[in-house]
Amino acid sequence: MTSDGGIQIPSRLPLLLIHEGVLLPGSTVRFSVDSPRNMHLVSQRLLKGTSLKSTIIGVIPNTRDPEHDNDDLPTLHKIGTAGIAVQVVGSNWPKPHYTLLITGLCRFRVSSLLKERPFVLAEVEQLDKLDQYTTPATEGVTADDAELGELSQKFYQAAVQLLGMLDISIPVVAKFRRLLDSLPKETLPDVVASMIRTSNKEKLQVLDAVSLEERFKKALPMLTRQIEGLKLLQKTRKISPDHEKRVLSVRKGGVFPGRQFNLDGEDEDEDGDDIAALERKVHGANMPEAALRVCLKELKRLKKMPQSMPEYALTRNYLDLMVELPWSKSTKDCLDIRAARTLLDNDHYAMDKLKRRVLEYLAVRQLKTSLKGPILCFVGPPGVGKTSVGRSIARTLGREFHRIALGGVCDQSDIRGHRRTYVGSMPGRIINGLKTVGVNNPVFLLDEVDKLGKSLQGDPAAALLEVLDPEQNHSFTDHYLNVAFDLSQVLFIATANTTATIPPALLDRMEVLQVPGYTQEERVEIAHRHLIPNQLEQHGLTPQQLHIPQETTQDIISRYTREAGVRSLERKIGAICRAVAVKVAEGHRVTKTEALTPEGPTQQRDKAAPPEMPIVIDHIALKDILGPPLFEMEVSERLTLPGVALGLAWTPLGGEIMFVEASRMEGDGQLTLTGQLGDVMKESAHLAISWLRTNAKTYQLTNMVGGPDPLEGTDIHLHFPAGAVTKDGPSAGVTIVTCLASLFSGRLVRSDVAMTGEITLRGLVLPVGGIKDKVLAAHRAGVKRIILPKRNEKDLEELPANVQADIDFVTATNLDEVLNTAFDGGFPGAGSTHTHPQLTSKL
Repeated sequence: MTSDGGIQIPSRLPLLLIHEGVLLPGSTVRFSVDSPRNMHLVSQRLLKGTSLKSTIIGVIPNTRDPEHDNDDLPTLHKIGTAGIAVQVVGSNWPKPHYTLLITGLCRFRVSSLLKERPFVLAEVEQLDKLDQYTTPATEGVTADDAELGELSQKFYQAAVQLLGMLDISIPVVAKFRRLLDSLPKETLPDVVASMIRTSNKEKLQVLDAVSLEERFKKALPMLTRQIEGLKLLQKTRKISPDHEKRVLSVRKGGVFPGRQFNLDGEDEDEDGDDIAALERKVHGANMPEAALRVCLKELKRLKKMPQSMPEYALTRNYLDLMVELPWSKSTKDCLDIRAARTLLDNDHYAMDKLKRRVLEYLAVRQLKTSLKGPILCFVGPPGVGKTSVGRSIARTLGREFHRIALGGVCDQSDIRGHRRTYVGSMPGRIINGLKTVGVNNPVFLLDEVDKLGKSLQGDPAAALLEVLDPEQNHSFTDHYLNVAFDLSQVLFIATANTTATIPPALLDRMEVLQVPGYTQEERVEIAHRHLIPNQLEQHGLTPQQLHIPQETTQDIISRYTREAGVRSLERKIGAICRAVAVKVAEGHRVTKTEALTPEGPTQQRDKAAPPEMPIVIDHIALKDILGPPLFEMEVSERLTLPGVALGLAWTPLGGEIMFVEASRMEGDGQLTLTGQLGDVMKESAHLAISWLRTNAKTYQLTNMVGGPDPLEGTDIHLHFPAGAVTKDGPSAGVTIVTCLASLFSGRLVRSDVAMTGEITLRGLVLPVGGIKDKVLAAHRAGVKRIILPKRNEKDLEELPANVQADIDFVTATNLDEVLNTAFDGGFPGAGSTHTHPQLTSKL
């Protein structure tokens, strides 16, 4: 490769045919090849070659390689560029291809083609000196050619002028300046033409300029045009001094990495304007002094940061979030208590306790404007309207509403956000919610706060402690923001089905309001006020087409649903609407057919006529649409044998009635318990057995052969249906005692009596929880008398008046009173003389 004339390229070169892009000497360009001849060249020459000579190929521009091997070779461009393959990368997606990184060395002319397959091989003639890129600048153009020297000097001065319009702090520009001083002047046309924004046609003209003088004449107008365009931009654009040199950049794939020069300057100038606008937004956001200092510091860093740095986008996103947060924006509360009461009553039926609490908040806000937002927790079974009443409260107050679903959240970063040192960091749900609503005093609904999880990423319930603490949330610090934000004006409303799974520290920070299930009368009223009109609208029906009487609604509630809320009721009403919609649609089709056919009445006589409007749903139509009743309200049928009693249980879904069944058989005194019972319930059964054995003589309880010990020679089996449902708690104690007393005495328990209460070894009845939900469940099941602990008498005041009128409540302090009430005619024993007058409500 060497001779007296200097470094020489091989006389025979494989040719790479390129139709997009032009490789100039001194530039580095990335090409993607997927045509047959080019693929063969890469696989058989570049990948299998072992010497430096095998990596030198010829690049022929403006020539498309045929798609198939057997196609004829097109006419080749006569001038090409010899280059060295620096990098070869292969890929099979979306189709097999190679990506080549090639650095241009010098020009050559194609003398003759030696072969066309499997790749093109040609005899070439070198046109440039290959060693000119290593020659010092002082040995460049000689003084013999005055015109060429003048051209080269003029071109060099224009290149220096272009360099002066760039920001020298950018590494790419600094490198360009060093190369400009070190390279010979005759290489400048190729180097500059490969950098500035020019078309492939113009680069092809520079490549075809074999003589140095012609090359300078081709490239100089391009350089001059670039400079004039930049001068025009500087005159027409108002660019800040710090950014006035950030107008030009270098195209990726040229001599230096970067982007192509952009004569339009749109993005760069708009970026300068954006940063100035961002600075104005920072000063106009009315943020606290600490947050303002942080923003100004980040803004100062952003001004000095090139856009190519990854941290530029992170900092810009952070500043955009900071200016979008509502540091001082708030909505004005609607403090008209009369209007608020009317709106709440229109939106929701019952829920008096919740409505009273909202009105109290409004009244205090009238007297004291700087009141902190309360932190409420609505606890109740599903379907009673906890979430919808939160939305109604926001509308009543005239505030923005935002719901945050916490069910299944197991990462504390969901609440507090991620630190900005992590890739993909983002603020937590609290800050994101504030950004969404755009005010600092919205109503935040934290839905399903009892279903938070815990994982290796931390405990989100612990992260909520700061959010829901009135003494701390005025300076809530999100990990992403890293500055304090005031949450004290936010009205937080949490919803939960039970408080058992909420951590005590979190529960202590909230004001718990119980939302019990609805009575049958309340459900009937809710159905006719809200559910039926909504379902009619959703199914395209009108009250003139469908009428559901109140008696039908009561049948749906009592015989087809058994729940604390109204979701199942709404689904049943929706099923009725769909069935009626079919009838209405068929009637419309029949009517249209009769109108289009002259003999319509005669031909359609056998078909169903359009139904009469409105369609009234009675108990017969109800059975046709919804099928047989799912629930029977009478419980007396299951109490036809001794050893069966009816208890009351509480679940997160509301209250339920629970049967306790007992049987005995010959054995050795073993007690068997079934029904997936917890430890507390098992202990209650052992307590009941022990108390009955102790008082067997008093109550005349015997075993199967009449002995005084009920367990002598007898095995006892206690079962709690349904067997697939896990049960636990102390409130079944009195029910187990009554069930076993019925079994040992052979007497039937009253069929209309249900009971609840915890027992002790001495026969005392202790109070239990969930009284209202249990009583409502008994009322739904048709129970007429309920036995409660004496100390639960205070809980009866919360019951609706119609429930208190329908049910006979008996409070008991000991098991003697329980047994006397549970059996007709009392139970023989010491406590049989006690009387139990019916309680009257004090409401």
